[in-house]
Amino acid sequence: MNIHGIRAIYRFEMARTFRTLTQSIASPVLSTSLYFIVFGAAIGSRMGAIGGVSYGAFIIPGLIMLSLLNESISNASFGIYMPKWAGTIYELLSAPVNYVEVVLGYVGAAATKSMILGLLILATSRLFVAYEIQHPIWMLAFLLLTAVTFSLFGFIIGLWADDFQKLQVVPLMVITPLTFLGGSFYSINMLPPFWQKVTLFNPVVYLVNGFRWSFYGQADVNVVVSVSATVGFMLVCLGIVWWIFRTGWKLKN
Repeated sequence: MNIHGIRAIYRFEMARTFRTLTQSIASPVLSTSLYFIVFGAAIGSRMGAIGGVSYGAFIIPGLIMLSLLNESISNASFGIYMPKWAGTIYELLSAPVNYVEVVLGYVGAAATKSMILGLLILATSRLFVAYEIQHPIWMLAFLLLTAVTFSLFGFIIGLWADDFQKLQVVPLMVITPLTFLGGSFYSINMLPPFWQKVTLFNPVVYLVNGFRWSFYGQADVNVVVSVSATVGFMLVCLGIVWWIFRTGWKLKN
């Protein structure tokens, strides 16, 4: 395996992030802070505790997941699409790196950026509400697993997209609605029985609840099911990437 090639792609992508700190880091953190002000302070102060957890603390895992999913997809899709759009993809294709190394470089950088962003949002939330993390190792594991999974998903979108509009379709029209309807701001046990069953078809429910369990030791869905669902989605994304390159779909397409 060409470690130097993976490192070069990874460092290039990370350098691009630090050149655009306002867009890559500051903007998502500021947007999430506004959610804390509105939902945590203004609305949360008028709501009771959910499962013994104050509303402001209850929404922290959901808000982190909201940013993590969108940023993982955006970072990975934009990272591979820009060379295609600018024409510099031919430099990558002529380099002594194979497709596995390309995926490791781009997905690794996107997941790292998303992890940094998630931890920054977690630190920022301390300014607005007190919280505890009962299972810090599991919290980091869920954060890493989700970042890698949706960075892979974003990489697939970047390969598929042939214009900037397609890069935004999935995050805006699919991921954001699923996150809002996936228990980020409420417990699904608060819904009528019929809608509780319908909500279980939303894959984001398992991500949010698994992550929330790592904070407070409670969730609407069994944590084993949450981990299994996340790992299953990651394996599906890996299978799609393998199929894309196995069937000869070139990066320049």
